Amino acid sequence: MTEERLQKFLARAGVASRRKAEELIAEGRVTVNGRAVTALGTKVDPARDLVAVDGKAALQRQEERYFLLYKPPGCVTTLSDPQGRPTAAGYLAGVRERVFPVGRLDYDAEGAVLFTTDGELANRLAHPRYGHRRVYLAKVKGGDEARLAEALARMVAGVRLEDGPARALAAAVHEKAEKNVWIRIEVGEGRFHLVKRLCEAVGLPVLRLFRPEFGGIGVEGLRPGRFRPLTAEEVRGLRRAVGLSGGTAAAIVPRPSAELPRAARRHGHGPPPPPGSEPPEPAPRRRKR
Repeated sequence: MTEERLQKFLARAGVASRRKAEELIAEGRVTVNGRAVTALGTKVDPARDLVAVDGKAALQRQEERYFLLYKPPGCVTTLSDPQGRPTAAGYLAGVRERVFPVGRLDYDAEGAVLFTTDGELANRLAHPRYGHRRVYLAKVKGGDEARLAEALARMVAGVRLEDGPARALAAAVHEKAEKNVWIRIEVGEGRFHLVKRLCEAVGLPVLRLFRPEFGGIGVEGLRPGRFRPLTAEEVRGLRRAVGLSGGTAAAIVPRPSAELPRAARRHGHGPPPPPGSEPPEPAPRRRKR
């Protein structure tokens, strides 16, 4: 096996995402053959070099893992949270490997989140250079159709946000309800709260935000808080699209509107409890004699 950058090796070993691995290296927590390494350009040979993080060996996996979670609203898309909020990773019951999310969904948003041990795939899916379009369905208040059409046109033409100009790659009415409207929005970057801020900039505050698919893989058949492993064909499709299975990388084409799954009906308040954390059922009362 040829040499590769240290941060890429750590991501492929499931230690952390590429970005987090770079932080570990900069902090001096990574050693190669017993010597601390802090240079991000360092290369290692997985077949010969011994890499360790905080004294624990980082071993290359034989098989990568891929899961799709229907993230419920009311949890953060991280492995842990210093504020003690529920995390999306808490719903991956039975997954023993250290998987990490590809991108993030807002705390109050819901829908498709990919978790994987494959750091290189995650990096390419999240990087703007590979042209991965992110599809969202945003529920907004209905009203004058002409005003709505004008707002969507402005969103595509571009608006100025506090952190610079931004635009939607596409925006159109997806489905009309009695009082509200679902609009389909496609963006090409994962900037913080981008979809909600785009909508607010054109006068369409978001009532509910749902990501129905990721990389062409939808959440149909899943309830909020549930997940499933990706099929071999789905994995091959993702890897081909970003140039990891030979050939040239090609942008992933979003699914047509007619094929997008609907957001789950909401019952009660807050996210569903993670598996294994449900409170025990109360013991049946004994009848008095």
